[in-house]
Amino acid sequence: MSLLAIVAITGAVLIAAYFTYGRFLSRFLQLDSRRPTPAVELRDGVDYDPIEPKFLLSQHFSAIAAAGPIVGPILAGIYFGWLPALLWILIGSIFIGGVHDMTALTASIRHKARSIAEVVRDHMSQLSYILFLIFIWLALVYIIVAFADITAGAFLVGSEELRIGTAVVPDPSAVTAETISESGGVTGGAIATSSLLYLALPVIMGLLLRYTRLSLGLATVIFVPLVGVVIWLGQFAPLDLGLIVQHFRPGQSLAEADVTARKIWDVLLLAYCLVAGVVPVWLLLQPRGHLGGYFLYAALLAGVVGVVFGGFTVQFDAFKGWDATGKGGETFMPFLFVIIACGACSGFHAMIASGTTSKQLSHETDARPIAYGAMLLEAMVATLALACVMILPAGSKLLERDANIVYAHGISQFLNVLNIPTTFAMAFGLMAFTTFVYDTLDVCTRLGRFIVQELTGLHNWAGRLLGSALTAGVPLFFVMRTTLNANGEPIAVWKVFWPLFGASNQLLAALTLLGVTVWLWRTRRSPLVWLITGLPTVVMYTMSTWALAKMTLPRFFDAASGQFAMPTDPVPWVGVVLIVLAALMLVEAVRAIVGSKSPPTAFKPALASSL
Repeated sequence: MSLLAIVAITGAVLIAAYFTYGRFLSRFLQLDSRRPTPAVELRDGVDYDPIEPKFLLSQHFSAIAAAGPIVGPILAGIYFGWLPALLWILIGSIFIGGVHDMTALTASIRHKARSIAEVVRDHMSQLSYILFLIFIWLALVYIIVAFADITAGAFLVGSEELRIGTAVVPDPSAVTAETISESGGVTGGAIATSSLLYLALPVIMGLLLRYTRLSLGLATVIFVPLVGVVIWLGQFAPLDLGLIVQHFRPGQSLAEADVTARKIWDVLLLAYCLVAGVVPVWLLLQPRGHLGGYFLYAALLAGVVGVVFGGFTVQFDAFKGWDATGKGGETFMPFLFVIIACGACSGFHAMIASGTTSKQLSHETDARPIAYGAMLLEAMVATLALACVMILPAGSKLLERDANIVYAHGISQFLNVLNIPTTFAMAFGLMAFTTFVYDTLDVCTRLGRFIVQELTGLHNWAGRLLGSALTAGVPLFFVMRTTLNANGEPIAVWKVFWPLFGASNQLLAALTLLGVTVWLWRTRRSPLVWLITGLPTVVMYTMSTWALAKMTLPRFFDAASGQFAMPTDPVPWVGVVLIVLAALMLVEAVRAIVGSKSPPTAFKPALASSL
């Protein structure tokens, strides 16, 4: 089967959805380009700062994409087959994820760019507001833990395979040609160097834009190619913390040194989150998101070019059966709908939309390309990530590697069509993966800071520091612990937190859709509300709660004796807290819908007519 045919059909469906269902949503939400947005009315140059739609799209797209639409589809494809994964990417992004993102952004700008939690408070209750804030903050902690640790692992990839000729791997025969080919001759140390150089670029760009007459267009022409330069430079000065640790602790094996190095990278990444959470948006968030967006476009283009001209065929299994399970025991139902996460729907997107994007939106009508359009673009990223699995034979050893290696290998195969050297192509894929994660980490910290400030009422510098310190500090507790799998063996932290992140993230999407449904019903009273946002709410609530319960509740019982057990691991306890919070939120929503409380003054559009 031709990979090109599948990807072409997927792209055509997504484009058609943007111009049909996306336009329908614009009319339903009564978007009006003449109405001033909060970014214009409340401009302060720190958080509220309107920018051109094409640049905001890059920033928003880069922030929401991250590792979710890459890791999720790859894992789901490997576990369950590529066909169900692809179908959920399409259906979910068009009718659930895109609706979620667009309604969340619209709700925020209609409430002075306030968070979705505050929209919930206005239309449900003060209790629901507090519950929602707590839920969001816990979900953000999950995201930061999973994404920081997977990035730390990316900085160590290829460690054992590629340290040939050193005291660590003195015997080149121990390294097979297959492992060298799979890693493309790239080490995580090279990616680490490139990443650090990359982080310097947006800061320099932000300073030049702020204090010189450099235009954004010219800055784009200058700095986007420099991203390619830093990828190229990284391979000449790899920052291999594993070797550095072993140098100072010669008694440690390479594996032990890499464990220590991973912890160090986790700490450094969380320190980056702390700094990124407090600096002005013009210094890091906007220029980094701008560059990251173009990088993501380049990765997307690389995949498309490779698919179009590479002549690849689909080799992997289309469907592995209803009883297929993942490596952690994830069953087809309901885990297909939570593992893919951001590739189809993500509650995190609402946090971006209402936390940062709504404070930079110039016109209401830009909500369709920036929110709905970006979600469909992300679905295409997810499709290309899935294609990296589809081109592999079922017995490939690559399927046993981490998702970032599978993705980078696939991108390198696509870029080989253009005769780009494998080393650079592999580095490009790994760097793209890492860049997406950077965008998520600092945005998550900023959003967590907003929540702490809302709860404490500290909107000064003390509140900024406290909020950022808590949001970046709590994940430190989890990444520094030794995480064990069901067999009691140490594993990477992100492998435990990824399914939990997926379930809590999708449940967050369900809660956002729930809040938006209440807002739309109480202000519009249109039966279409139940179809457009109500039905997606039910789907996401069911699947995410089901998955979260299957992951956490069994941890409270001893399988051998069948007796209740008190887990010492905090992860299942957090899962239970999330389930309880979601249940209480549902009760509050029902009370708001059927209660006698008078609805707020209905929104009256200036130009658009109601459906």
